Amino acid sequence: MSKQRKQHSAEFKAKVALDALKELKTVPELAREYALHPTQINQWKKHLREEAPSLFGRTGRIAEGTDPAVVTTLYEKIGRLNMELDWLKKKLTGSVDERRALVEPAHPELSTGRQCELVGLARSSYYYQPAPANAENLALMRLLDEQYLRTPFYGSRRMMVWLQQQGHAVNRKRVQRLMQVMGLAGIAPGPGTSQPHPLHKVYPYLLRDRVVERPNQVWCSDITYVPMPVGFMYLVVVMDWFSRYVLAWELSNTLDVSFCVAALERALARCQPEIFNSDQGVQFTSQAFTGRLEQAQVQISMDGRGRTFDNIFVERLWRTVKYEDIYLKDYPTVPALYHGLTWYFEFYNQARPHQGLNNQTPATVYSGGRSDNGTPSLS
Repeated sequence: MSKQRKQHSAEFKAKVALDALKELKTVPELAREYALHPTQINQWKKHLREEAPSLFGRTGRIAEGTDPAVVTTLYEKIGRLNMELDWLKKKLTGSVDERRALVEPAHPELSTGRQCELVGLARSSYYYQPAPANAENLALMRLLDEQYLRTPFYGSRRMMVWLQQQGHAVNRKRVQRLMQVMGLAGIAPGPGTSQPHPLHKVYPYLLRDRVVERPNQVWCSDITYVPMPVGFMYLVVVMDWFSRYVLAWELSNTLDVSFCVAALERALARCQPEIFNSDQGVQFTSQAFTGRLEQAQVQISMDGRGRTFDNIFVERLWRTVKYEDIYLKDYPTVPALYHGLTWYFEFYNQARPHQGLNNQTPATVYSGGRSDNGTPSLS
């Protein structure tokens, strides 16, 4: 006899989704606390973020004196129509993982089979559940992250050899999967790196042979993986290319576009760059992100595929942040990580001498100072 699928109430889903939106715990921590699969939490968080605006946009009214039975029937028809239209719109979603995340097994009106049909997903593909991250994988991801900072030119093959030399029985497929989760790829150009969303526009790289000679001429952004005792977080920064000044940063327990847009909004609230450079990750090619830059009339530049050196200054920032703060302190909780990074980025901007700026601080250069040779070096 097959095991009956556990059903969760709407109130329970809302509570879990709100906890995920608070970004105070990693998704694996929440999964352990509520006895859920991490994929369910990711789905509910995404659904709450997408549907919350509609709760405040319902302005239609029924005229007074209308027969209650007619009102009930009308509401039922409108609700059914809106529900079906919403699901049909979701058919435009690309990957299997994205379509699987849209299916709600406890939906009161649409069956799981009907939802799969509407999003163009085989039911067998929906019921496949990836294994959650275990302690061994988290330990391997920590090792991969540390080694990547030392040798960013290592791809999955060399990382596999290096891990085997450290006594870990891993194959290349496992290393590839873990590096993909972490957003890591060797700097050597090759197929399959920095894959954008197939429906998103990719912009050309505008910084080749360009002399960057003043603050706010070019900003750059990137996302990195941050290991935690249970699970992991993602960190995004917006940085001024000339001065290395960190204008804004955000943490998230899921790799979605919202925390990247939040960091961008905070940076744009200070001032505006001429050019904004990033990689071709789906977060930075999304309409929510590029549309905000276009609205601000900022030129958009994106790294070439597999070309980490196109965004070298923010890559160097990750090495600095992790070796000087994250790996030294091993933050036990997300709030501790948040407070620690708040202190560190203030120190980095205001007090830490930077060799690439002739030992000036990023804040000094950003506020009007400049290095002796007028342009940043690759130190």
